Amino acid sequence: MEQAEALLPGSAAPEGEIDPRWQAIIAVGEFIESDPDPVWSFALRWGSSEDEDLRAAIATCLLEHLLEQHFDRFISRVEQAAHSDERFARTVRACWKFGQCEDRSRAARLDRLNASLARRTG
Repeated sequence: MEQAEALLPGSAAPEGEIDPRWQAIIAVGEFIESDPDPVWSFALRWGSSEDEDLRAAIATCLLEHLLEQHFDRFISRVEQAAHSDERFARTVRACWKFGQCEDRSRAARLDRLNASLARRTG
């Protein structure tokens, strides 16, 4: 995570080039299964960035996979952060449902959160 922190916030790579920020965030994602709490802290910090592209990387490479594998452990934290920070709310709204999020009751909870956030963030 130190390498990713050193690159961020940085700037998006030019169109068509590999973005080192995304690559670093993907590397952070390798720890989701084995050590999710530091990944959560990283996602929380950078999921509130002013940079929309950086938030997209956090949503698709980290947050949706944290919820995919550790939904019950993190959903309350995700809800709290999303309700207290509009940019983090936009990050949450960019996540797709995988794994544990596809369970009916968990999906419904995420849908309620997203509906609530949509009313606030448009």
